[in-house]
Amino acid sequence: MIKRHAWQTSESQVTPEDVYKQRRSFLKLGGAAAAGSILAPYGYAQSWRTDEDPAPFEAATTYNNFYEFGMDKTDPAKYAHEMSVDPWSVKIEGMVEKPGSYNLEDILKWGDQEERIYRLRCVEAWSMVIPWVGYPLASLLKQVKPLSKAKYVVFKTLADRKQMRGMRSRFSLIDWPYIEGLTIEEAANPLTLLTFGMYGQTLPNQNGAPVRLVIPWKYGFKSIKSIVSIEFTNRQPRTTWQQLQPKEYGFYANVNPEVSHPRWSQARERRLPGGIFGAERIDTQMFNGYGEQVAHLYKGLDLTKNY
Repeated sequence: MIKRHAWQTSESQVTPEDVYKQRRSFLKLGGAAAAGSILAPYGYAQSWRTDEDPAPFEAATTYNNFYEFGMDKTDPAKYAHEMSVDPWSVKIEGMVEKPGSYNLEDILKWGDQEERIYRLRCVEAWSMVIPWVGYPLASLLKQVKPLSKAKYVVFKTLADRKQMRGMRSRFSLIDWPYIEGLTIEEAANPLTLLTFGMYGQTLPNQNGAPVRLVIPWKYGFKSIKSIVSIEFTNRQPRTTWQQLQPKEYGFYANVNPEVSHPRWSQARERRLPGGIFGAERIDTQMFNGYGEQVAHLYKGLDLTKNY
């Protein structure tokens, strides 16, 4: 029995008809329709319906920030095919009972795959609605068993100059690899999704194949892509954007319409892809609309200072 959650968004409104039909075949045949797909043997639960605007597959896979492949929004779709994702492993280390290097095929078995249709809010004040496939990161935590003294989880993206041409650019200011982090409580929240697919298919390279995070109540840069390392620690990590611009990008990065970016307001957003007259501008919601599920994580915390 599939439970209905308040945070789930409409599948039919998000997905274009051709992709929608492909996904129905995928579910009906237990993944056989997606030949060669690493998701195929595992299957996943389908989503429920509420009200959101559509984000076509083409829009979600051609308008991306993935600076390892270039600074332009179209660069990942152009160049991410140069990255090999098979085989893939993730190193689990730090304050954890079961450290080691785990193959993706093993990690896929650690949780029940399901589809989550989430709002994605970029710090640049644009947003989309996207159907993801994965399982709660909490399932991975149960497998590897963090020690009680572990307070934070640190994630790293693949850093391979041969495969990722953006790293070779003389204009790059990032000290690779890309690093992100969460508190252990944020990592264990049911909304935090360890993600292997989108629109009923395996993740395209430009969207963070073969495994990424999706954290819907935070700005998009927290949802780290192409993960190769997960470390448990008792110290708050200094993340990539904190290193680059600490006055602009804080550790928590919760969507907050009341706290402006130093160079623009966060009170409203452009919902992409938009229509003939351009993207619709809508009011931004606190925690991107997921406050009921996550506000308790920040009780007593000044979200103006801890941005």
